[in-house]
Amino acid sequence: MLDLFTNLNYPIQALIATTFTWLITALGAAVVFIFKKINKNVMDAMLGFAAGVMIAASFFSLLSPAIEMANNLKLNAWVVCAIGVIFGGILLFIGDKLFDVVEKKKSLTNNTSFKRCLMLIISITLHNIPEGLAVGVAFGSLFYGLNEASVLSAWMLALGIGLQNFPEGMAVSVPLRREGYSRSKSFFYGQLSGIVEPISGVIGAILVIKIRMLLPYLLAFAAGAMIYVVVEELIPESQTNKRKEIMALFTLIGFSIMMILDIALG
Repeated sequence: MLDLFTNLNYPIQALIATTFTWLITALGAAVVFIFKKINKNVMDAMLGFAAGVMIAASFFSLLSPAIEMANNLKLNAWVVCAIGVIFGGILLFIGDKLFDVVEKKKSLTNNTSFKRCLMLIISITLHNIPEGLAVGVAFGSLFYGLNEASVLSAWMLALGIGLQNFPEGMAVSVPLRREGYSRSKSFFYGQLSGIVEPISGVIGAILVIKIRMLLPYLLAFAAGAMIYVVVEELIPESQTNKRKEIMALFTLIGFSIMMILDIALG
């Protein structure tokens, strides 16, 4: 099965991986069919674990290959990484500001519930675009046979993003259910927020393969986006738990698992 997957071209691999992350978003949205409320301890532990995975993936799967590729291309590695990381963070910062504008307008408007629903979907989707790009870049970089890049590390990055997509799917479907939408409609709009990830994943993989000079910048860009998500969303949310020291341990567990798999098997 693994051989069959690795024989596929890299944009198709990226499509499969980002389809997985979208399916986790759909799984999160599907909780409206099962639960009225999700246990907070479980959610916070998942967020903490995902944060650890993504921190490790930011270096082992993204920044380390970016440094290697920059050196191979005779580029200044620290400049490339700094530019990429900063712009990756800036993109999500802009997304957060747009989210704030959307939320403000939503609270002031008296328009239909469908328009409020659409605004909510758009705001969550803004976060998913760079995440899909990150996975696409990770798989596209395999084209160059970098020592630091592997199918396993790319899949672990997809897993980390997928884990944090679960609450994002819930973040759309559960409020819609509270507003009176049916379970099926709440689920549909919840999973719709993640459909952009397969699209942006394929685009990221193609860009990396077609324009080799972009690779180190895009890898660092993806790392910056991941770090921003971890620092701004995942860790703060997991630390709202009363047992925040346990949630911190889940972050370390996630980091350790990703690091061990990358070093031992990558």
